[in-house]
Amino acid sequence: MMAKILVTRKIPDHFVQQLEQFGEVEMWDKALVPMPRAKFLTAIKDATACFITLSEQIDHEVIAQAPQLRIVANMAVGYDNIDISLAKSRDIVVTNTPDVLTETTAELGFTLMLSVARRIVEAEKYVQDGRWTSWGPYLLSGKDVYGSTVGIFGMGAIGQAFARRLTGFNTRTLYHNRSRREDVERELKVTYADFDTLLEESDFVICTAPLTVETKNKFNAEAFQAMKQDAIFINIGRGAIVDEDALVFALEQGDIAGCGLDVLREEPINEKHPLLSMPNAVILPHIGSASVKTRNRMIQLCVDNIVAVLQQQAPLTPVTSH
Repeated sequence: MMAKILVTRKIPDHFVQQLEQFGEVEMWDKALVPMPRAKFLTAIKDATACFITLSEQIDHEVIAQAPQLRIVANMAVGYDNIDISLAKSRDIVVTNTPDVLTETTAELGFTLMLSVARRIVEAEKYVQDGRWTSWGPYLLSGKDVYGSTVGIFGMGAIGQAFARRLTGFNTRTLYHNRSRREDVERELKVTYADFDTLLEESDFVICTAPLTVETKNKFNAEAFQAMKQDAIFINIGRGAIVDEDALVFALEQGDIAGCGLDVLREEPINEKHPLLSMPNAVILPHIGSASVKTRNRMIQLCVDNIVAVLQQQAPLTPVTSH
């Protein structure tokens, strides 16, 4: 009997054709709409392999429905949408897409930082709205990254790639991480700081951390109050690391100067969310890894992981720790 491979988003044909050599592919036919949960639960019943995105929650209900499931290939580096220990207990391999998206995601974070610092979105809207009538000494004046103190929360691969990009900006770079990285300190000339020091001294606070029990709601009211009043907060990690009500309050009160978010607690964001009406908040639709080249590489890695497991070989990028 041929293996059934479930793909929960529409991906280009040449990837599907690779999978079809190893099993029967059932693919949800929409690229922008997630597969409805009820449909997903039905489709996974007889699946051997599953290619998913962050929209799919792999929990007890799913795993109970899928006795033949051998691999879940997650098209993301983070895997907070998957119950890893449960999957492991059922001998289901879980894979992610590390490394291939590191530089692209760091680049997006850097773009967000510069965009908020120099008020690019505000300025573009100002022109579009026909308000550009004259030059003013402080018109849309922002904040320099050059010569500033930048604090990076999370010094994994993406945090390191971000720090590497700062070298041309003559910044003082601090970082906080669950474990100190002295090798990285030497290579990238960054300084370890405790969380409070990072908040108090940074002009730009960049969150690149994964969502864990320790990082959930880490950026709360207390954290924003500890920051400089002209600080800018950037999040390219996970939305649930931030208490969004506290962030809105901090922006309203002038506790911080602005924010740029590529990740939200609820994705897509509710169109009535107060952040969307704030000129000093730049909100992006989770496009950290969205270059054509990188998305191709992420999909290919998912395909390669599925093929390896179906051929009784070791996966390329298994998730090993919880």
